[in-house]
Amino acid sequence: MEAPIAPPNCLAGIKVLDLTQFEAGTTCTEALAWMGADVVKVENPDGGEAGRRGVRDPYYFMIYSANKRSITVNLKSERGLALVKEMAKKADVFAENFGPGTIEKLGLGYDVISALNPRIIYAQVKGFGEGSPYEKGLCFDPIAQACGGAMSITGERDRPPQKPGPTIGDTGTGMLLAFSILAALYQRQSTGKGRRLQAAMQDSVMHYSRGMFIRQAQTGKAAQRQPASGNAPHGIYPCKPGGPNDYVYLLTSRANAEHWPRLLKLIGREDLIGDPRYDKAAARVEHEAEVDEIIAQWTRQHTKEDAMALISGAGVPAGAVFDSMELINEPSFWQRGILQTMQHGDWQMPMTTWPVRFDGAVAPIKPAPLLGEHTGQALGDWLGLSSGDVEVLRRDGVV
Repeated sequence: MEAPIAPPNCLAGIKVLDLTQFEAGTTCTEALAWMGADVVKVENPDGGEAGRRGVRDPYYFMIYSANKRSITVNLKSERGLALVKEMAKKADVFAENFGPGTIEKLGLGYDVISALNPRIIYAQVKGFGEGSPYEKGLCFDPIAQACGGAMSITGERDRPPQKPGPTIGDTGTGMLLAFSILAALYQRQSTGKGRRLQAAMQDSVMHYSRGMFIRQAQTGKAAQRQPASGNAPHGIYPCKPGGPNDYVYLLTSRANAEHWPRLLKLIGREDLIGDPRYDKAAARVEHEAEVDEIIAQWTRQHTKEDAMALISGAGVPAGAVFDSMELINEPSFWQRGILQTMQHGDWQMPMTTWPVRFDGAVAPIKPAPLLGEHTGQALGDWLGLSSGDVEVLRRDGVV
């Protein structure tokens, strides 16, 4: 039986004027759209937002702009700018993540928009926060991960730093801003006033990496890459047939002394239970290389799926390293509605939906909009413009 799919509709009636691009800002507004907000994406008639352009296919745009509507407006024309300002008067949220100073040059800065609509939640993503020595700098996800500390704690000991795969600088910042928008909307119910929200990508990555400050407090030194776990075995172990992702990750928790003997029983090394070289956590850390090889001798004889199942079944935390193709091919994600297919014109792709269930149902994925697909519809809904009005705007190059 497949899981029910139904829109949460928690934000039904909330209007979001979306001037975001690429990933950080678009992730924020996409999250609001999943919750039922009417997110209208304002795009340049000449090619649309930057995330649509410069690639051979629309997959990048599709993955970060689901559930939204698209209108095209020429912001360099007085009438186009006036049109967006009229929409801002009707909006609950205004979101943008242009480069430093760009939104102000367009004439849509906070002072302008808040004067038009004092109830609006004005939300911005920037690379670096106000007052930062890098405030004027451009920023993308890898830059934020470098400057926010994530790279410094990622990778092997005594090896160069690495960028974590997930885009915590982009998507992570967008999610923090989306949560903050919801909090501001809730507060507005009692105050009647809007708020100005700014999320800096560097600051957000540092927030996600805040565990590194625990290590620094413990040692008095900068947090290192992959420090000793303090409770070996703890790490990644090779599995057959030896492909690039044929590994299983397991850990024995410091909170449960039974993990180690459970693991030894599973791998047929009961003879090592009570061995003073490995019996205590401190001893295993001292002999970590030996411990790792004992475990690896067993994992090499199993596939990662079997290793995960057997280790987990023995009561020890374990996870196979699944790649994107393996996740897509796992039927349970489709049966549970976590993976769905998005159709975007002639293109389609599998995509993860919002991972939280509301009353047992998962949110549906609505296609990312074609450029200007909803110009007439959205202007009619928000501003009451007729199809004739919109046609005049099109003829004059305003939309």
